[in-house]
Amino acid sequence: MINYTEIDAGQTVWRFDNDFLQSRWTCIWGRGCKGIESEVDTESGKGCCSLGAELDSIDEAMNLSAAAAMTPKHLFEHHTEAALDGVFADETKTATRVLDGACIFLNRPGFVGGAGCSLQLAATYFDEPVTQWKPPVCWQLPVKVDWEMGVDNVEVATVRRWTRQDWGDHGSKMAWCCTEGTEAYVGQESVVDSLGSELAHIVGESVYIRLKNSLTQLP
Repeated sequence: MINYTEIDAGQTVWRFDNDFLQSRWTCIWGRGCKGIESEVDTESGKGCCSLGAELDSIDEAMNLSAAAAMTPKHLFEHHTEAALDGVFADETKTATRVLDGACIFLNRPGFVGGAGCSLQLAATYFDEPVTQWKPPVCWQLPVKVDWEMGVDNVEVATVRRWTRQDWGDHGSKMAWCCTEGTEAYVGQESVVDSLGSELAHIVGESVYIRLKNSLTQLP
């Protein structure tokens, strides 16, 4: 049974999965991450980037285009390919392009500018939040928000961890899901702290502060 903290913010009622937010989950990319393919893969560094990032709006696509253009070449392994054929999967601009089995923004192990997401590296380089650089589906992982309409036209937003089902058909084929098991629950901080800036971006600063205060009072 999931225990929730509920915060009424007027037009939105936020419901938070206490167990997950108080857990020590942390991204273990490059430290044993097994990827999301059908076979366990701890060597390629593809992690959850073996699928192109899905984009929900033209605004997200425009922001991503700008981020790609501003990412320094020395931090972007596939800068040349992006300049030649773009960063989107097709003309709809609803997903990033997959190149050699992973998102075009993923730098492979051994790249001199640094392995991992080039957009995240750029955010660090410019000392800016990753929420300004990466697509929402990327910086929110493994946080998932379910929206539904409650009574009196008040939205109910449930904030929880991603599950296999959230990956759609692909989820049933994955050899590993990082929010399952125990391997990724080795962080130094609870999720409400380690992903504090991301959570505040999702729910707003005032709701986040109320959430923090509520969780500190729980046993």
